Amino acid sequence: MPLKAAATLSGEQPIVIAHRGASGDTIEHTLEAYQRGIDHGAEFIEPDLVLTKDGVLVARHENEISGTTNVADKPEFAERKTTKTIDGREYIGWFTEDFTLAELKTLRAKERLPDVRPQNTPYDGQFGIPTFEEVLQLLKTHEAKTGERIGVYPETKHPSYFASIGLPHEQPMLALLKKYGFVGADDPVFIQSFEVGNLQALDKKTDIQLVQLVADQGGPPDLPETLYADMVTETGLLEVAKYADGIGPSKNLIIGRDDQDRLKKPTSLVADAHAAGLLVHPWTFRIENVFLPKEFQGGYTASAIGDVKAEMRTYLATGIDGLFSDNPREAALAVDQLGAE
Repeated sequence: MPLKAAATLSGEQPIVIAHRGASGDTIEHTLEAYQRGIDHGAEFIEPDLVLTKDGVLVARHENEISGTTNVADKPEFAERKTTKTIDGREYIGWFTEDFTLAELKTLRAKERLPDVRPQNTPYDGQFGIPTFEEVLQLLKTHEAKTGERIGVYPETKHPSYFASIGLPHEQPMLALLKKYGFVGADDPVFIQSFEVGNLQALDKKTDIQLVQLVADQGGPPDLPETLYADMVTETGLLEVAKYADGIGPSKNLIIGRDDQDRLKKPTSLVADAHAAGLLVHPWTFRIENVFLPKEFQGGYTASAIGDVKAEMRTYLATGIDGLFSDNPREAALAVDQLGAE
């Protein structure tokens, strides 16, 4: 029997956000992945933003790029391998802030999860690292060709760290968004962050909608005494609503899993967030067994394909306002099926 869906905050259909593009079908954070996300039915594409040595915003999952590019194969960059502590965690590798844009443009992207997504590895080496401006240009080109305006949902990666080395996200990001027509609350754009301070600062600088990301453990890197768990209480959500328009919670905070790795009953988070006037866009829905609850898995291996649409429908029934997915085609179908019920 289909689940009766609770209403979204606006009463409108939930949005589909192509997480790093259609990253389940090709290499994440490439222009190819973003275009596929659009072609597969997403209303928004999501680039993670880091900065180069010369202050250019580029799309990478992290500023450490050994897992997403061929930098380790480049002898001319061997001496740039280093160790850094970012947000209290030690990383070893190569970092975007140690490269100029011209140098980064000599690198090629590769699949970040080759064991889970071996079908994506043939694309290794085919695509470059896009700048944020190139991502926005892609959206403009699509709009000019089709008349369809696709939204953008950038995440500021490690904003306090980048600000500490003289490379803040805010000015170049807002300037580019303005250049390409993303300036206010009515435009299809959200800015997201796991930190709090940069969202509070952005709230004073822009009318663009802001989203507080919330993990199911730990807390904001810039507020070491704060726990995400406290931010999703009724009181905490009211505080978030003072500077943000929505939350992007781990999906486990909406529906957790039992000791058999099966979904439990939904929590009150969606209703509580809506009561505080906050949109809810959970992350991340992925089609492979390794990411799915037990009841939706298929086949016998971690990389085998399961029924992600059934998982999405379970979450959509809680009234979420959108979802992040590596598989936007399946997400769009799940949303459409919800609307048809």
